[in-house]
Amino acid sequence: MTASSRRRALVVAAFLTVLTVFGAQLLRAAAELQAPEPVTAIVGGTVIDGNGGPPLKDATVVIEGKRIKSVGPRASMVVPKDAVTIDATGKFITPGFVDTNVHVSLYGGGAKDRKETSVRYQDASARLTLEAAQMQLRYGITTIRDSYGALLPLIEVRDAIARGAAIGPRLLAAGNIVGWGGPYSISFAQINERDLSLYEEQFTDFIAQGAGEDLMTMYPEELRVAINKYLDKGPNFIKYGGTSHWSNPTFIGFSPDAQKVIVDETHKRGLFAETHATSPEGLKLAIQAGIDLIQHPEVLDGREMSDALIAQIRDRKIIGSMLVSSITGEAWKKHLKDKEAAKRRIEERDAQTADSGLKKNVARSKTSAEKRRDDQALGVEMEMRRRNAQKIINAGCVVTVGTDNYAGASPEYTRTPKPMWQEPGLGTIIAIEGLVELGMTPAQAIVSASRNGAIASKGLKEFGTIEAGKVADILVLGGDPLTDISNIRKLAVLIRDGKTIDRTRLPTDPVMYRPE
Repeated sequence: MTASSRRRALVVAAFLTVLTVFGAQLLRAAAELQAPEPVTAIVGGTVIDGNGGPPLKDATVVIEGKRIKSVGPRASMVVPKDAVTIDATGKFITPGFVDTNVHVSLYGGGAKDRKETSVRYQDASARLTLEAAQMQLRYGITTIRDSYGALLPLIEVRDAIARGAAIGPRLLAAGNIVGWGGPYSISFAQINERDLSLYEEQFTDFIAQGAGEDLMTMYPEELRVAINKYLDKGPNFIKYGGTSHWSNPTFIGFSPDAQKVIVDETHKRGLFAETHATSPEGLKLAIQAGIDLIQHPEVLDGREMSDALIAQIRDRKIIGSMLVSSITGEAWKKHLKDKEAAKRRIEERDAQTADSGLKKNVARSKTSAEKRRDDQALGVEMEMRRRNAQKIINAGCVVTVGTDNYAGASPEYTRTPKPMWQEPGLGTIIAIEGLVELGMTPAQAIVSASRNGAIASKGLKEFGTIEAGKVADILVLGGDPLTDISNIRKLAVLIRDGKTIDRTRLPTDPVMYRPE
């Protein structure tokens, strides 16, 4: 080696030595600057872990960062000295709850007041979506699946919550119900296109996002392309119209081959496929297509669900997202009262028709339309829904809480208050209580609202139960829900993603709702 070569080698070696030392110093400085994960210890409470086993009394739950580090009897647990301690003595610790069917976005469907709201507030769609999501969180609903709504603002809010830029529950969104038009379409609302304003046409397209009624006319290979274009937009799961939205008559939406395409392409993305199908044959076709979840399986257009259909659902472990809040509790009490009043009205009407006092009586049978109107007034379909729900529960099917909770209209356009069982968050609590009314034990209802909800969200590895390693979505309740399920209303501490949330400050940016 020449002298100049040796000099170059020495210079390079010296440079590498300096670089190594400097790099090590940088790594040490970075490690020193990086703050340790915050630690929280919930001490002395009774843990109801969401798996359905016996509760663990006088327990401690240690949370490090966003995850549960350990769970066990207080006597055998070591609480880090720097931990923030929450005294849960005499209280009860459960997983956060999951609602598998909500509508938190501004989607404009239904009554005129919701249309008026969508016109005025469309520019604030994401803000209103976040507000409704935060109302869910306020009641301890830490994960929500939005199964119909405005995909783009839903994704905006979903992602803001996920990256920590906004407070809210974990949000999963489907966007449009594939195969249906938007809220002012013939398929969704029985509104003819020729009766639509330009705004209604534009808003319908905004909700449909290219996955509307046109898909029902496609050949399977065309449908494969279309459903993948929709999947590219970023929904977390797909819900499709196995039947029409409305009933009497109920139409089957997609052929068996078309349904198989939708389900298969969704599964290729690692996502769940679910359906709205409310006739016996329509639901059977969706089951045969391989769906993972049925929205409101108890709704079967007034028909009793057959044992064979229930067995298929149970044996295939298809999840039933049950619309409980509208067939139990105050909704059921209202039905019983309304039914008695309707009976009296119908009896008085029929008596007057039979004897007008002037004209001769002409016996005739009621038309099918008249029978349907009387059945609707008497709540016949609601009673069948309740019986179907009980059959599904008794058969041991996988059941979750899916409430159709929605934010609805802004106060300035509302003539009458919305039923409490349809309000975001509170409606979910009412539904969990309703599962007990339908025959579940309180422990089973909690499993349905936590573990089963996580299964429906494809997230059981991450959340849904209180176990080491899982994300800390935790509720501390002031009363024992296993002795009285209504104690789930006594929410003392709310922890989402490892952080304690001041629920009295939700929503953070009020528009329609006010903080607690």
